[in-house]
Amino acid sequence: MKSLIIVPTYNELENIRRLLPELMALDPDIRVLVVDDNSPDGTGKLADELAAENERLSVLHRPGKLGLGSAYVAGFKYAIRQDVDCVFEMDADFSHDPAMIPRFLEQIDSCDVVIGSRYISGINVVNWPMSRLLLSYFANIYTRLVTGMTIRDTTAGYKCFRREVLEQLDLDEVRSDGYAFQIEMNFRCWRKGYRIREIPIIFVDRRSGTSKLSRGVINEAVWIPWWLRLQRLLRRM
Repeated sequence: MKSLIIVPTYNELENIRRLLPELMALDPDIRVLVVDDNSPDGTGKLADELAAENERLSVLHRPGKLGLGSAYVAGFKYAIRQDVDCVFEMDADFSHDPAMIPRFLEQIDSCDVVIGSRYISGINVVNWPMSRLLLSYFANIYTRLVTGMTIRDTTAGYKCFRREVLEQLDLDEVRSDGYAFQIEMNFRCWRKGYRIREIPIIFVDRRSGTSKLSRGVINEAVWIPWWLRLQRLLRRM
């Protein structure tokens, strides 16, 4: 299957120096789109240099740090215009193992959305402090209780969509931006009845760089499930 992997970046210079060649080497049918938010460390410039050497790599430059959700939405809109069968979300920091890409491609052949889950077979997270792990784990329980979704890892950021799924979603209506973006995208797919499958992954904390988690991101993830529940009750989703 022809695939496009979307990699949002902000100050990920050292990570993409290793990640992009690794992704390019996986399969000749894989393309990569870097969505860079004007990284001060030169991530976007390096991505341009690598893209000049490989036609399967593209770069989308944005004027500033506009958020994870809007970066993915911009990437999705780009993907819809391309000749690809499926579209990946993937972090730039190696917390998502590139070696899992073939496993996703095997599974997407018989469903619509594949989620790389940290919690489908126990808790598969490496190098997170206990406070961060507990926050993530209980946030997922909270989200399932509020929204009614049965997805175990609602905030997972390693996933694959069939292109036609993204074509059928109203991307301009997506409201959330941080980790809540993952919750909202899952909810929209779930409400439309798409076949969603979780596969176990091992999530390893970033090799270099700093986490983008902030209090604003956490607060958004608290209220977005209730907003989604309201939309469901009002039959707007």
